[in-house]
Amino acid sequence: MDDLRFRLADDTDLATLVRLRDDAARWMIAQGITGQWRPSQLDEDHFRRIMAKGEVWLAEADGRVAGAWELWWQDEDAWGPQPPVAGYVHRLMVDHRSTEPGTGSLLLRAAEHRVAAAGRTFVRLDCLAENTRLNAYYLDAGYRVVGHKAGKPQPVGAPKSFTLLEKATPT
Repeated sequence: MDDLRFRLADDTDLATLVRLRDDAARWMIAQGITGQWRPSQLDEDHFRRIMAKGEVWLAEADGRVAGAWELWWQDEDAWGPQPPVAGYVHRLMVDHRSTEPGTGSLLLRAAEHRVAAAGRTFVRLDCLAENTRLNAYYLDAGYRVVGHKAGKPQPVGAPKSFTLLEKATPT
């Protein structure tokens, strides 16, 4: 993925984001990762709302979308009121049908650099507490567990419990 390029998503990307998220949910289920995401949970309005208050980034390679992530500048549902020292990564997703292993790590690093460019000193994310595989992925990427949040509201469905992870931004 030497030619991976990043850009902010816009309204013309909404259907692509929904498809990417649904495909990622189907991939998780096929891998035995249940309880995390389900297809058709989020629609174009979800991504439109995120774009209005934060950022949604797309990664493209060879003329096609390889992945995406949401970047929020606050996340009170998980982290409570916080000073403006962090960026919050959500819905990191790759197109598993067409990307090489390691693409998710490249997207995560790009998100970390974006947070640093905004002058924030930490990258934070939350991960479903029961998803041991994903928690291990973020620990391997240099994040550390800094807490837990029980009963975090979800865009769709019942509240869930999450592990809160944090990493200093790259210098």
